[in-house]
Amino acid sequence: MKENAWSKLDKDEVFRFSDGYRIFLNKCKTEREVVDYIVSEAEKHGFLPIEKGGRKIYEVNRGKSVIVAVKGRKDLREGLRIIASHADSPRLDLKPNPLYEDEELALLKTHYYGGIKKYHWVSIPLAIHGVVVKENGEKLNLVIGEDPEDPVFTVCDLLPHLAKKIQGDKKLFDGIAGEELNILFGSMKEKKKESKKGEQEIKNFILKFLEENYGIKEEDLVSAEIEIVPSFKARDVGIDKSFVGAYGQDDRVCVFTSLKAILEVEDPEYTCVFIATDREEIGSEGPTGMKSRAFENFVIKMMESPDIKDLVSVFENTKVISADVSAGINPTFKDAQEKHNAAKLGYGVVIERYTGAGGKYSTNETTAEFTSEIRRILNKNNISWQAAELGKVDEGGGGTIAKFLANYNMDVIDCGTPLLGMHSPFEIASKADIYETYRAYKAFYEG
Repeated sequence: MKENAWSKLDKDEVFRFSDGYRIFLNKCKTEREVVDYIVSEAEKHGFLPIEKGGRKIYEVNRGKSVIVAVKGRKDLREGLRIIASHADSPRLDLKPNPLYEDEELALLKTHYYGGIKKYHWVSIPLAIHGVVVKENGEKLNLVIGEDPEDPVFTVCDLLPHLAKKIQGDKKLFDGIAGEELNILFGSMKEKKKESKKGEQEIKNFILKFLEENYGIKEEDLVSAEIEIVPSFKARDVGIDKSFVGAYGQDDRVCVFTSLKAILEVEDPEYTCVFIATDREEIGSEGPTGMKSRAFENFVIKMMESPDIKDLVSVFENTKVISADVSAGINPTFKDAQEKHNAAKLGYGVVIERYTGAGGKYSTNETTAEFTSEIRRILNKNNISWQAAELGKVDEGGGGTIAKFLANYNMDVIDCGTPLLGMHSPFEIASKADIYETYRAYKAFYEG
């Protein structure tokens, strides 16, 4: 076993870095907010939209993914150095027709996004983040539930006194069904002398309230992207404050550390690229996911006279870190992992040659040669690192965007921060591992 990272790090520097990370997490609870933050920080460091040209460029795709690049001294045909992370996290989305009234309460119907344990999302304070695009194209940004004066929202669970038949005999994963993740939204109504039979007075009041206070009509919700996320803030965890606890650290810990790394790149040998993609949690589908040709199009735009042979050379000579989190071993549930190949919190960044499930299904597998190169970079820079798998072979599994980048015939390895409670509303990361992840990504760009 290698040395615990805390024994060789400047704790004050690690804590300062984590303070900035917590601020980022509190500002960025959706992929759109992540992209806005990245663009803001990039522009402060001299980056310009790709159409304006220059050595430091970026391109936003539909407000939900972004690519940032620093052009290097070598020709693009000699390859790129890419770090690719994802900006989306598991959450609850509103359905297209979300608002309804039942038992004189107004509620919102949701459709969960990504791999969640549904029972995690009941009886906790929730916030509304998102965008509403009206019929005339006007865009309204919403954030409700983050300010101390804001209301919050919740999914109401069933009291234990009455839950024996309805929930008690179910398996843990089935205790809450997807159609039971309904958001408590309101209960007031107008003062009237008489009510018409069948009139939904509560819903009508809420619709009037939304229009008067937010300019939103019921039909506007059809063209809205409203995400329901935990309303609590990122916090220090542990008596020694050695951990960060927060929603969305999968994979925003890698987004933040990757961004910090590329913002410090000035005159690289190879062109350095940072990707914050969308929809990884549901298979990377769609135009803003890693399966789309958005990245390929970005490379073509960077090339002065694109030619298919030149493009092939760029891809074949490119080296990539798929920046995604790994599972740290949980002392309470350590039987889910094989201890000789499990990541430990506090032992640095994790490299995974493959992810997938069972017999290495649905995964990229990094070559021994590229793994050796990554080892050399980490050891040369005295960065704490560990090699691991997600869990026991037959226990389950998961994937990353590595395989989609590998399809371009690139060398790709998974490398990121270990977490406890991954995909829960309050994930845990070691501050030492967060800092070592940043140092690893910076060293990769520097070569």
